[in-house]
Amino acid sequence: MSSLASLSLPLLRKLDPETAHEMAIDALMLGLSVPVKRPVDDPALSTRALGLRFSNPIGIAAGFDKNARAVRPLAQLGFGFVEAGTVTPRPQLGNPKPRLFRLEEDRAVINRMGFNNQGIDRFAVRLARLHRTLPSGRGGGAGAPVGANLGINKTGSDPERDYPALVGRVKPYVNYIVLNVSSPNTPGLRGLQDSARLKGILDAIAERHPERPPLLVKLAPDLEHDAVGPIVEAAIAGGAQGFIVSNTTLARPDSLRSAYRTESGGLSGRPLRSRAADMLKLVAQVAAGRMALVGCGGIESGADVLERIRLGADLVQVYSAFAYEGPALVSRLKREMLEIMRREGIETLDDIRGTALS
Repeated sequence: MSSLASLSLPLLRKLDPETAHEMAIDALMLGLSVPVKRPVDDPALSTRALGLRFSNPIGIAAGFDKNARAVRPLAQLGFGFVEAGTVTPRPQLGNPKPRLFRLEEDRAVINRMGFNNQGIDRFAVRLARLHRTLPSGRGGGAGAPVGANLGINKTGSDPERDYPALVGRVKPYVNYIVLNVSSPNTPGLRGLQDSARLKGILDAIAERHPERPPLLVKLAPDLEHDAVGPIVEAAIAGGAQGFIVSNTTLARPDSLRSAYRTESGGLSGRPLRSRAADMLKLVAQVAAGRMALVGCGGIESGADVLERIRLGADLVQVYSAFAYEGPALVSRLKREMLEIMRREGIETLDDIRGTALS
């Protein structure tokens, strides 16, 4: 990490979290702390999923770059893939401020942002511009695979209409698409995880877009265990190719120490680690190799990444750890992964994928 980046992190933490976040996006767009050339990854970290090759399995989760403003700089930092969004059909302001809280004692974040974003029109224009810059296939202008995370507006939404329309807008420009049906901050959204409702949405997408990039569904970590089987089967029957496991949680572990622990919204970061890992293991056991899986929630070390891969993940995503640590996180995670792999004689990630499921 550059000296500029290391100096700026303490200054950003003195600001309110949402202002600091916007300043971080602006800094990335200006090229601050972004290497001129994307780091070259060790071949041992490469993996394939969703019909794509990833030079490493670590992606930035949706929520960081809601409006697809910094896709290329994020890829330049060395992420294996970049997911932009969540984007909705119409622009919306989101929930009233304050709505983003650092729980520093817990290395966690609570947010109730409410899908604040500039809408699909501006989002798609930025993706199209990126696509034209280096037209080597979808997402080619970024230097790494790119995903779009799609959601619905708080009011006036019709999921069976809106999700297919959003897919149509982004499908020429991205390598994969995610349906966000699990944010806790849009009323009624988590109800779309119901197996029958999810199947209806996927059927509507398939009818309008028989040709499209791989489609993933982002799940909540708070699902009842007996609901997971029907959801997995509905997603497979509806033509989805994978799951992201998981979104933020509404639970509040007793271990939380921060004064912000009672704020409403979704909790992410270190306290989510065990819950997200348990949900990933359950989904992986039910899916039994039929779906690509992306592990997300509380990942902050190379050991965490390898744990999720052992639990069946093809890829992983980070968010809160990146918010706390900045660009240095990406290289540290990869370095720690390689150290463990060499020490334990692991040649490729395929050697350990799913080994903790038995």
